[in-house]
Amino acid sequence: MKTFIYLHGFRSSSQSHKARVLGDALRTLSSDWEYITPDLSFDPATAFAQIETTIARYRKDDVTLIGSSLGGFYAEVCAEAAGCRAVLLNPSLAPWETLATSLGAQTAFHGDHEPFEFTTGHLAALRARDVVCISAPEKFLVVVEMGDALLDHRATLLKFAGAPQVVVEGGSHDLASFPSHIAAILRHAGLGVT
Repeated sequence: MKTFIYLHGFRSSSQSHKARVLGDALRTLSSDWEYITPDLSFDPATAFAQIETTIARYRKDDVTLIGSSLGGFYAEVCAEAAGCRAVLLNPSLAPWETLATSLGAQTAFHGDHEPFEFTTGHLAALRARDVVCISAPEKFLVVVEMGDALLDHRATLLKFAGAPQVVVEGGSHDLASFPSHIAAILRHAGLGVT
């Protein structure tokens, strides 16, 4: 059974637009698959534990992590450690830098989540998990929109030079082109769709 684990970005949730669009696409398939969309903690140590515990339940060859923004960083780190496949969607690969302006009181975009305090300790916890070198770039699919004003994807494309890449000119951090990439994501996961 193929298992997809969608990892949302900072202040987002399992109810994010991309998580719902991917879930809808998966429901149209008759293939044998499972789709998991955890609500990740704002605390990186807890979020990593959530992801690693979920991955451990499955055969690594059947797991594909799909991460957006901060979720892309989580997917990169956890896929590298576990040896599973991953899809990185406009990933924030240096979140200790990109989230430095988000210190202090925060609230989630979706649901009735309690406000939380994002601290320099959280940034340090993210930096401590940085992956310097990718051992198997072919296990990653990188999807970026170059018009993303929050992230500079040139470093991402360089780091994942040996990985399959989908590069869209223009666009934004929201990755509006996401639905058009679902077939490539499913093929990367081994579902063999056309």
